[in-house]
Amino acid sequence: MIQKTEKKKNSQLDPESFVEFPLVKINFILMAIAGAAIIIGFLLMLGGSTNAVDGFNPDIFSTRRIVVGPALSFLGFLFMAFAIIYRPKK
Repeated sequence: MIQKTEKKKNSQLDPESFVEFPLVKINFILMAIAGAAIIIGFLLMLGGSTNAVDGFNPDIFSTRRIVVGPALSFLGFLFMAFAIIYRPKK
């Protein structure tokens, strides 16, 4: 006698039939944090470069604009690379 080995069709998929995606939820969360850091860094670099009275604004050389903003953006780009490469343990 030959037994049939048919499985019942359920509305749920078997865990073995799932395709493993290269990026999971935690990757997207980390990428969102990195994107926010990049945007904040660029916002810190914003500002006017001229003054209507003097024609020159020395505030363009502030620490916020030439150190903090670019550093935060650069760290955001590095963190973005980490977020894409990161693979959580199962």
